[in-house]
Amino acid sequence: MGLKCGARFALATLLLVVLMMSVPTTARNVGGSGNLGFGFNYTNWAQRNNRIVVGGSQHWRFGFNYTNWAFQNGPFFQNDTLVFMYDPPNGTTFPHSVYLLKDFRSFMTCNLKKATMVGNVVQGGGTGFNFVLKERKPYYFACGERGGVHCNMGLMKFFVWPLKPPCKG
Repeated sequence: MGLKCGARFALATLLLVVLMMSVPTTARNVGGSGNLGFGFNYTNWAQRNNRIVVGGSQHWRFGFNYTNWAFQNGPFFQNDTLVFMYDPPNGTTFPHSVYLLKDFRSFMTCNLKKATMVGNVVQGGGTGFNFVLKERKPYYFACGERGGVHCNMGLMKFFVWPLKPPCKG
């Protein structure tokens, strides 16, 4: 027996609040208008575009807080497409990559030992590469370059847990 639309919304909201509380307060927006102080945007859920550029205009780069970005731009839904864009390595930029980490502990410690590379150092160039959130499960992303330094010190990590798409009508 499935949950009714209103019950799914309430359960999803509760789940997001619980998940957000597990992240240190320095990694989330705790105030401001438009996000009800929970760090994620409640506006236009049913009208959102399902192609999301990670980091928005900042793209995938060292020194940008992607955990904050994810909370401010969520929730994310099953079958949303994340687009990772970053400069390929050259004489003036550091290389970046995208890894899918195994679990929350690996995410918190930036442990790349059992991670899977989903984007190498050249795939983010041009229009970037797409990653589709096919399942309703947590996805933990991090930059794997410099032995995890970009993840640890450069804030290049975030996680999303896609929800079932919003009800229509």
